[in-house]
Amino acid sequence: MNNDEYFMREAIKEAEKALSLNEVPIGAVIVLGNRIIAQGHNLRECEQNAIAHAELLAIDRACKELGTWRLEDAILYVTLEPCPMCSGAIILSRIKRVVFGAADPKGGCAGTLMNLLEDERFNHRSEVTAGVLGEECGLMLSEFFRSLRERKKREKKERKQMELDKDTGIDS
Repeated sequence: MNNDEYFMREAIKEAEKALSLNEVPIGAVIVLGNRIIAQGHNLRECEQNAIAHAELLAIDRACKELGTWRLEDAILYVTLEPCPMCSGAIILSRIKRVVFGAADPKGGCAGTLMNLLEDERFNHRSEVTAGVLGEECGLMLSEFFRSLRERKKREKKERKQMELDKDTGIDS
């Protein structure tokens, strides 16, 4: 197993933490000198905070760990292609390289929908490596959303049945 796969597996462990909290399973780790200095996983639902993305939480922790906002030699591993907000934070924190697993056709800003990370108009660019353990990362996300749709469908059916029972005077 090469370094990219090893550290992506660590990001997948973070995604599994998010999954255990019923969060979208996205995980991130930041590596400096072949050592993980920070990690994060999605916490948007738990914190009811739109910016509690795995990448942003990991970047915040890395900055605190190093005592600087400049992460110039760091590598970010993340299970899903960064969104526009996270891509902006990656650029502003000067992360050297971004490695992601699954592409995000609806919001990916590291080459799929657009490529903010390598856009020459910015004063900093990050090298991008796409698709590392992408199938595994994508499967985790697909299974999560399939399960979520099934749960919502089941809950809707149960609500309809309760309303029907109430309307007909049937006590359950």
